[in-house]
Amino acid sequence: MTGYFRSRISGTGSYLPEKVLTNHDLEKMVDTNHDWIVERTGIVRRHIAADDEAASDLGFKAAQRALTAAGLTAKDLDGIIFCTVTGDQSMPSSACCLQAKLGCRSIMAFDLSAACSGFVYGLSVADHFIRLGGFKHILVVGSEVIHRFVNYEDRETCILFGDAAGAWIVSQTAADDKNVIMSSHLHSEGSLGDLFVLGAGGSRIPLSPEVLDKKGQFVKMKGREIYKNAVRTMTSCCHQALDANHVQAKDVDWLIPHQANLRIMEAVADHFDFPKEKVIVAVHETGNTSAASIPTAFQIGLETGKIKRGDLILLTAFGAGLTAGSVLMRY
Repeated sequence: MTGYFRSRISGTGSYLPEKVLTNHDLEKMVDTNHDWIVERTGIVRRHIAADDEAASDLGFKAAQRALTAAGLTAKDLDGIIFCTVTGDQSMPSSACCLQAKLGCRSIMAFDLSAACSGFVYGLSVADHFIRLGGFKHILVVGSEVIHRFVNYEDRETCILFGDAAGAWIVSQTAADDKNVIMSSHLHSEGSLGDLFVLGAGGSRIPLSPEVLDKKGQFVKMKGREIYKNAVRTMTSCCHQALDANHVQAKDVDWLIPHQANLRIMEAVADHFDFPKEKVIVAVHETGNTSAASIPTAFQIGLETGKIKRGDLILLTAFGAGLTAGSVLMRY
């Protein structure tokens, strides 16, 4: 993947809502307990958006921080890619809502739906736009208010999810820059789409009193099958990234997997004999935040002094669809 331009990450930011929902809080809501949740998922707490916060509100705060880190203003942006499955509404897009909040110029802005793989998909799309030469700075946001689509009577799902937003500025740089997105690899397997669904609210099953009575507005998942396919797809995407760039796992400074479940992340790392201390883990603090997962974990790694400029970083994700992907980059 060569060209006149490459893309680099010029600024990053994230936002976690103030309200915290702990495992002990969940013990009062559903038949579960703290130790059971930690043992099976690694999650201790998750953040929950305020009643007046939607996906674009969380994304706005993360985007402001990313722009500040990049030394840019909203007027410098050439595009917004808003990765979410819990947007403010069906239309207008959350990307357009965010564009208005930021006060951008009349630029490209659209939503991207790839569930938990959304941010990796968004980075890949931004990278390809940048390589064409017509864009200099693209804001990629992963933002989810997923708790509003969770049934807090279903212990299999309600223990997993939290709300968050992460934002990166993907900027044009010279073809010979070393700190660039090196490659991206995206996949989907629609035949496995029934493993994780949010069935109601679209054109196939519009919301109705009957749907609400049956709790069709909430996410449903087949946990064991999700686990198996998550490990398989993320491992495969990591192999693809390493092979494409002639890089060995030992050369990677940090692995940042989708923060769905600690067991899944450890299984992927074990496949490569990758040291646990080189896996960025934030799931204990955030839970599964879908498209916001990877940028939020990255920011925690950055702000705790782990991640540094020049590090070789491998991102990998999977999500409903089933979707999957990886990005190898030198930050």
